[in-house]
Amino acid sequence: MTEAAIELENKKITRQYKELLRISYRSLSEEDKKMIRLAFDTAVDAHKDQRRKSGEAYIFHPIAVAKIVASEIGLDATSIVAALLHDVVEDTDYTLEDIEKMFGETVAKIVDGLTKISHLKQDKDVSLQAENFRKMLLTLNDDVRVIIIKIADRLHNMQTMESMQPDKQVKIASETLYIYAPLAHRIGLYSIKTELEDLSLKFTEPDVYNDILKKIRESKEEQDAYINEFTKTIKDSLDQENLNYQIKGRPKSIFSIRRKIQVQNITFDEVFDKFAVRIIYKADLANEKFLAWKIYSIVTDHFRPNPIRLRDWISSPKSTGYEALHITVMGPKGRWVEVQIRSERMNEIAEKGYAAHYKYKQGAVQEEKTMEDWLNKLQEALENSETNAVDFVEQFKLNLYAKEIFVFTPQGDLKSLPKGATPLDFAFGVHTEVGLHTRGARVNNKLVPLSHELKSGDQIEIITSENAKPNVNWLDYASTARARAKIKSSLREEKKEIAEDGKAILARKLKAQKLTFNEKIINELVIYFKLKTSLDLFYRVGIGKIDNQKLKEFTNSRSNAFVSYIKNKIRKPAVAEDIDKEEITSKYDQLVFGKEEEVLDYKLANCCNPIPGDNVFGFITVSEGIKVHKKDCPNAIQFQSNYAYRIIQAKWIDSSQQDFKAIIKLTGIDNLGLVSEITQEISKSMNVNMRNINFDSSDGVFTGKITVIVKNNSILNTLIDRLKKINGIDKVSRE
Repeated sequence: MTEAAIELENKKITRQYKELLRISYRSLSEEDKKMIRLAFDTAVDAHKDQRRKSGEAYIFHPIAVAKIVASEIGLDATSIVAALLHDVVEDTDYTLEDIEKMFGETVAKIVDGLTKISHLKQDKDVSLQAENFRKMLLTLNDDVRVIIIKIADRLHNMQTMESMQPDKQVKIASETLYIYAPLAHRIGLYSIKTELEDLSLKFTEPDVYNDILKKIRESKEEQDAYINEFTKTIKDSLDQENLNYQIKGRPKSIFSIRRKIQVQNITFDEVFDKFAVRIIYKADLANEKFLAWKIYSIVTDHFRPNPIRLRDWISSPKSTGYEALHITVMGPKGRWVEVQIRSERMNEIAEKGYAAHYKYKQGAVQEEKTMEDWLNKLQEALENSETNAVDFVEQFKLNLYAKEIFVFTPQGDLKSLPKGATPLDFAFGVHTEVGLHTRGARVNNKLVPLSHELKSGDQIEIITSENAKPNVNWLDYASTARARAKIKSSLREEKKEIAEDGKAILARKLKAQKLTFNEKIINELVIYFKLKTSLDLFYRVGIGKIDNQKLKEFTNSRSNAFVSYIKNKIRKPAVAEDIDKEEITSKYDQLVFGKEEEVLDYKLANCCNPIPGDNVFGFITVSEGIKVHKKDCPNAIQFQSNYAYRIIQAKWIDSSQQDFKAIIKLTGIDNLGLVSEITQEISKSMNVNMRNINFDSSDGVFTGKITVIVKNNSILNTLIDRLKKINGIDKVSRE
């Protein structure tokens, strides 16, 4: 570069820096400005030899991110400093210790959160990207600003992606749709979320994007005329009330128009709500709510409202803090139009997310509380002990994208849950102990199954019992990350308890076979039954999978002295590698699909070659049926973001640990108390669950059918033998 060009670039950098200070949403003290200046100088020095793909000096990127953080999101000076320094540790010779010495611990922590794992390249596989994302989320414990600066960083990268190779553009755009857009939505940064979605569409489906953009521009004049006609109708009535307001049209984003066209299978011209009307009014806090309903009443005097489409987020704000009154009315020319009524304060919160809350909360204590509530909400989504990173992102998305419903406790307290939540999610939301001991639920005073989907306005009462505990089916009913994580943890503990009992049973059974219960025998048993750990062995004895018959077979194989002698001479006795591991493993031998866990035909994908036990999902192809991919397959993110509707749940199962249904038929002589004796006998049986019971009596003879859920055949046979011994029963058989 020539000296003149360098001088010109330096002037531009200085201009950008001054603009950063000027556009800050918050007022900056002299101390703040000094710290920002130091960060700016440090970043300029650190990145002096770096250039972006487009050829411009690298420093323009951190300044642009800092501008988004300062103005569009409205964060504090600490965040502006961290945004300026966000790539310094990753890309230059500066260390975290240097940053901590110069700017203090808080800034260093945020910068550390923003430093990607092991200089991650964009074209590495998807599981690393998800792991990277997980690291970023876990730093939330320290500081929520990490996530917000990360979103700003991603927004600027998306705005300046033109000079990248097309395949990289598609990859980054898919990841943005998959991770960052839902995250921005959850934080309440709606305008940034919209821009991220639109930019992602621009790179993943450029033709579709440009086509919709062109049509929007062509119809802009017509839209403006429509909004003017709408405004004219209500203007006089609003003016009569001396309201200070403005009416704006808010066009629907390109991405949401595209989604509507896809979901409803319609053309661009058939999308009627291409824009909404927004009425923003000035009001003090005391009159805010009153004026919102006054404007509502004026609008509905002129236009017929659709009562089903009223959304009151002023009385019950969304958990992101969003407040507004949304109504859909029949506007001019017989078109449905959405009208959003917001005060200036609400409008600012809608655009700036949690930063605007600070501005309107009086006093530092209140400010802390807002931050804390918000952090706790995100924390819940993070309390997921899944180890697979892609799973973690999936779980987090469950809580991110979810639309909310508002339900009541029996005391009348309001709780927010994601749409699709069940009484189990509510129970775990109240307290883990309540969730773990849930026996049933009443919704609006009616008993409902635990799989019942809750709706806004429901009042829920959870029925608990000391003896109740989670079972595997609960995972099909629970939808929040918190509930699922707690259920999984409880099921693991229960298996360990069964293994403890199994250990004692095994010791007794071996004694009966005249074998000593010691490490050597346990090792032999683990190898004989092709298991991995001693806990696997104890658990299978505990549930009756390894019974007396199988132990006898083991003893017989062992007592063939001549064969044993030869074997031992030829080779050293084998040792099970993981025998001392404190876990119960699964022998994955079957793949099942969907919530119903159906066994379907499938092919394993060549791109990632999944093996039994891998975390997988099914992808419904056009011509080859279901293809099974690993969740961390390089193509996973692209499938998730572009073809979510063709993805089907899949998992490997250990058929030996699955419950199965059996129907027992009974006949005999009817006498008083017989049914009670039968049910008591079933209740006493370990690992037997009764689902259905049906008895019919005629002329002193009864027939009955009982549906039970058992782990395996031997448990069922033991139960049948016990039932035969009950006085009055003639015949017991399996249907």
